[in-house]
Amino acid sequence: MAGISVTLEGDNIQLAFQKGEQSTAVVMDPQAARSLVKAVSQLLMAIGEGSEDIGENPEEMVDVTSPTIDIGMDENGMAVVALQAGLLPPFMLRLKDDEARHIANSLTEILNSPRDVRQSLGGH
Repeated sequence: MAGISVTLEGDNIQLAFQKGEQSTAVVMDPQAARSLVKAVSQLLMAIGEGSEDIGENPEEMVDVTSPTIDIGMDENGMAVVALQAGLLPPFMLRLKDDEARHIANSLTEILNSPRDVRQSLGGH
C-alpha cells in the first residue's frame, strides 16, 4: 500500500509518496498546490467520485469582487478579460467575438437601467 504525506517546507508545500522501497517528493509553491487540488478534484468528478467533503461544485457560483480587471486582446486578436477573484489565483478569460459582444451589451443595458430596476431584476 502506498503512503502519502503532505508537509510545509517554509512557504512551500511538500507532497511525498512512498510505495514499498520507492519514494518521491515534490515541493510546490502555493499556486501550484492550488492547481493540483483543482486538477485532482476535476479528475475525481470525471470518474464519478464526489467532492462533497471539499465543498467544491463546478456549477456553484463564486461571488467575489475583483480589485482589478484588465481588458485587452491576446496575440490571436481574441478579447481577453484578466482578473483575480477573491482568493482564487489570477486568471484570463478569452472570449469569442459574439461572447464579448453579449457581455458588453448586457453590461451596457445594466448600467443604463435605473438602480431600482437593477435590484429588482437580478440574475444578470
